[in-house]
Amino acid sequence: MSGARNYDFLVKLLLVGDSGVGKSCCLLRFSEDSFTPSFITTIGIDFKIRTIDLDGKRVKLQIWDTAGQERFRTITTAYYRGAMGILLVYDVTDRKSFENIRTWFSNVEQHASEGVNKILIGNKCDWEEKRQVTTEEGQGLADELDIPFMEVSAKTNINIENAFYRLARLIKERLIDASSNNAGAQTQTGIPVDGGAKGPTANCC
Repeated sequence: MSGARNYDFLVKLLLVGDSGVGKSCCLLRFSEDSFTPSFITTIGIDFKIRTIDLDGKRVKLQIWDTAGQERFRTITTAYYRGAMGILLVYDVTDRKSFENIRTWFSNVEQHASEGVNKILIGNKCDWEEKRQVTTEEGQGLADELDIPFMEVSAKTNINIENAFYRLARLIKERLIDASSNNAGAQTQTGIPVDGGAKGPTANCC
Protein backbone atom coordinates (compact mmCIF):
# COMPACT_ATOMS: atom_id res chain seq x y z
CA MET A 1 0.00 0.00 0.00
CA SER A 2 2.05 2.93 -1.26
CA GLY A 3 1.18 6.56 -1.62
CA ALA A 4 2.84 9.89 -2.18
CA ARG A 5 4.85 11.01 0.81
CA ASN A 6 3.64 14.37 2.07
CA TYR A 7 6.95 15.45 3.60
CA ASP A 8 10.57 15.90 2.54
CA PHE A 9 12.17 15.02 5.86
CA LEU A 10 11.05 12.91 8.81
CA VAL A 11 12.81 14.03 11.97
CA LYS A 12 12.70 12.54 15.46
CA LEU A 13 13.13 15.00 18.34
CA LEU A 14 13.50 14.19 22.01
CA LEU A 15 12.68 16.36 25.03
CA VAL A 16 14.78 15.60 28.13
CA GLY A 17 15.15 17.23 31.52
CA ASP A 18 14.02 16.91 35.12
CA SER A 19 10.43 16.14 36.05
CA GLY A 20 8.25 19.25 36.27
CA VAL A 21 10.33 21.55 34.08
CA GLY A 22 7.53 21.70 31.50
CA LYS A 23 8.62 19.34 28.74
CA SER A 24 5.09 18.12 28.09
CA CYS A 25 3.68 21.63 28.20
CA CYS A 26 6.25 22.77 25.64
CA LEU A 27 5.28 19.84 23.44
CA LEU A 28 1.55 20.52 23.85
CA ARG A 29 1.99 24.21 23.06
CA PHE A 30 3.99 23.46 19.91
CA SER A 31 1.88 20.55 18.62
CA GLU A 32 -1.61 21.77 19.55
CA ASP A 33 -1.14 25.42 20.59
CA SER A 34 -2.71 24.70 23.96
CA PHE A 35 -1.65 24.80 27.59
CA THR A 36 -2.76 23.09 30.77
CA PRO A 37 -1.60 24.22 34.21
CA SER A 38 -2.36 20.82 35.76
CA PHE A 39 0.55 18.64 36.81
CA ILE A 40 0.28 15.04 35.64
CA THR A 41 3.56 13.22 35.41
CA THR A 42 4.34 11.61 32.08
CA ILE A 43 4.54 7.84 32.43
CA GLY A 44 7.40 6.50 30.34
CA ILE A 45 7.28 7.99 26.86
CA ASP A 46 4.72 9.89 24.79
CA PHE A 47 4.99 11.53 21.38
CA LYS A 48 3.20 13.91 19.07
CA ILE A 49 3.63 14.74 15.39
CA ARG A 50 3.57 18.08 13.61
CA THR A 51 4.55 18.84 10.02
CA ILE A 52 6.08 22.25 9.37
CA ASP A 53 7.21 24.20 6.32
CA LEU A 54 10.88 25.04 6.64
CA ASP A 55 12.75 26.97 3.96
CA GLY A 56 10.62 25.49 1.21
CA LYS A 57 10.72 21.94 2.59
CA ARG A 58 8.04 20.02 4.47
CA VAL A 59 9.52 18.60 7.64
CA LYS A 60 7.55 16.03 9.63
CA LEU A 61 8.54 16.25 13.27
CA GLN A 62 8.00 13.24 15.51
CA ILE A 63 8.55 14.68 18.99
CA TRP A 64 9.09 12.34 21.93
CA ASP A 65 8.47 13.47 25.50
CA THR A 66 10.46 11.55 28.13
CA ALA A 67 9.71 11.08 31.79
CA GLY A 68 12.09 13.10 33.92
CA GLN A 69 12.08 11.00 37.08
CA GLU A 70 15.27 9.19 37.96
CA ARG A 71 13.55 5.80 38.01
CA PHE A 72 12.49 6.19 34.37
CA ARG A 73 15.87 7.17 32.96
CA THR A 74 16.73 3.58 32.09
CA ILE A 75 13.61 3.54 29.89
CA THR A 76 14.35 6.78 28.13
CA THR A 77 17.95 5.95 27.26
CA ALA A 78 16.70 3.53 24.61
CA TYR A 79 15.06 6.47 22.83
CA TYR A 80 18.24 8.51 22.53
CA ARG A 81 19.66 6.32 19.79
CA GLY A 82 17.25 7.25 17.01
CA ALA A 83 16.92 10.91 17.95
CA MET A 84 18.13 13.47 15.42
CA GLY A 85 17.59 16.47 17.68
CA ILE A 86 17.38 16.84 21.45
CA LEU A 87 15.89 19.67 23.52
CA LEU A 88 17.48 19.85 26.97
CA VAL A 89 14.89 21.59 29.13
CA TYR A 90 15.24 23.21 32.55
CA ASP A 91 12.97 25.45 34.63
CA VAL A 92 14.30 28.98 35.20
CA THR A 93 12.49 28.96 38.58
CA ASP A 94 14.21 25.74 39.68
CA ARG A 95 18.01 25.96 40.02
CA LYS A 96 18.38 22.22 40.62
CA SER A 97 16.85 21.45 37.22
CA PHE A 98 19.41 23.82 35.68
CA GLU A 99 22.31 22.22 37.53
CA ASN A 100 21.14 18.79 36.36
CA ILE A 101 21.42 19.79 32.68
CA ARG A 102 25.07 18.68 32.67
CA THR A 103 23.95 15.19 33.71
CA TRP A 104 21.33 15.12 30.98
CA PHE A 105 23.91 16.34 28.48
CA SER A 106 26.25 13.55 29.55
CA ASN A 107 23.44 11.03 29.03
CA VAL A 108 22.88 12.41 25.54
CA GLU A 109 26.58 12.22 24.73
CA GLN A 110 26.70 8.63 25.97
CA HIS A 111 23.54 7.25 24.38
CA ALA A 112 22.60 9.41 21.38
CA SER A 113 23.98 9.07 17.88
CA GLU A 114 27.12 11.01 17.03
CA GLY A 115 26.41 14.43 15.56
CA VAL A 116 22.89 14.74 17.01
CA ASN A 117 21.76 18.38 17.17
CA LYS A 118 21.01 19.80 20.60
CA ILE A 119 19.48 22.98 22.02
CA LEU A 120 19.24 24.23 25.61
CA ILE A 121 15.79 25.47 26.67
CA GLY A 122 15.00 27.53 29.77
CA ASN A 123 11.25 27.23 30.32
CA LYS A 124 8.88 29.40 32.42
CA CYS A 125 10.69 32.64 31.54
CA ASP A 126 7.42 34.51 32.14
CA TRP A 127 7.65 33.80 35.88
CA GLU A 128 10.16 36.53 36.69
CA GLU A 129 9.29 36.87 40.37
CA LYS A 130 10.19 33.20 40.91
CA ARG A 131 13.28 33.16 38.69
CA GLN A 132 16.36 31.42 40.14
CA VAL A 133 18.45 31.13 36.96
CA THR A 134 19.41 34.23 35.00
CA THR A 135 19.39 34.43 31.22
CA GLU A 136 23.14 35.06 31.37
CA GLU A 137 23.67 31.82 33.30
CA GLY A 138 21.66 29.91 30.73
CA GLN A 139 23.65 31.41 27.88
CA GLY A 140 26.88 30.69 29.73
CA LEU A 141 26.03 27.01 30.11
CA ALA A 142 25.00 26.79 26.45
CA ASP A 143 28.32 28.35 25.45
CA GLU A 144 30.14 25.84 27.65
CA LEU A 145 28.27 22.94 26.03
CA ASP A 146 28.60 24.56 22.59
CA ILE A 147 24.89 24.40 21.78
CA PRO A 148 22.21 27.04 21.00
CA PHE A 149 20.11 28.49 23.84
CA MET A 150 16.65 30.00 24.13
CA GLU A 151 14.37 30.94 27.00
CA VAL A 152 10.72 30.03 26.44
CA SER A 153 7.35 30.00 28.13
CA ALA A 154 4.87 27.27 27.29
CA LYS A 155 2.25 29.13 29.35
CA THR A 156 2.45 32.44 27.47
CA ASN A 157 3.76 30.95 24.22
CA ILE A 158 7.09 32.79 24.21
CA ASN A 159 9.68 31.38 21.77
CA ILE A 160 8.17 27.87 21.66
CA GLU A 161 7.82 27.93 17.87
CA ASN A 162 11.23 29.54 17.48
CA ALA A 163 12.94 26.85 19.58
CA PHE A 164 11.51 23.90 17.64
CA TYR A 165 12.03 25.60 14.28
CA ARG A 166 15.61 26.49 15.15
CA LEU A 167 16.45 22.89 16.04
CA ALA A 168 14.61 21.53 13.00
CA ARG A 169 16.51 23.91 10.72
CA LEU A 170 19.86 22.77 12.13
CA ILE A 171 18.89 19.14 11.52
CA LYS A 172 17.66 19.84 8.00
CA GLU A 173 20.92 21.59 7.15
CA ARG A 174 22.87 18.63 8.55
CA LEU A 175 20.81 16.18 6.48
CA ILE A 176 21.33 18.21 3.32
CA ASP A 177 25.07 18.31 4.01
CA ALA A 178 25.05 14.55 4.53
CA SER A 179 23.10 14.12 1.30
CA SER A 180 25.60 16.14 -0.68
CA ASN A 181 28.50 14.24 0.88
CA ASN A 182 26.93 10.83 0.40
CA ALA A 183 25.18 10.80 -2.95
CA GLY A 184 22.80 7.91 -3.16
CA ALA A 185 22.56 7.45 0.59
CA GLN A 186 19.09 7.58 2.12
CA THR A 187 18.95 10.90 3.95
CA GLN A 188 15.56 12.41 3.29
CA THR A 189 13.40 9.97 5.20
CA GLY A 190 15.27 10.62 8.42
CA ILE A 191 13.99 7.77 10.55
CA PRO A 192 11.14 5.26 10.30
CA VAL A 193 7.97 6.07 12.17
CA ASP A 194 7.99 4.05 15.37
CA GLY A 195 5.00 2.38 16.95
CA GLY A 196 2.66 4.16 19.33
CA ALA A 197 3.51 5.15 22.85
CA LYS A 198 1.42 5.12 25.97
CA GLY A 199 1.04 7.48 28.88
CA PRO A 200 -0.64 10.81 29.64
CA THR A 201 0.93 13.93 28.18
CA ALA A 202 1.89 16.09 31.08
CA ASN A 203 4.54 17.64 33.27
CA CYS A 204 3.81 21.09 34.53
CA CYS A 205 3.79 24.36 32.54
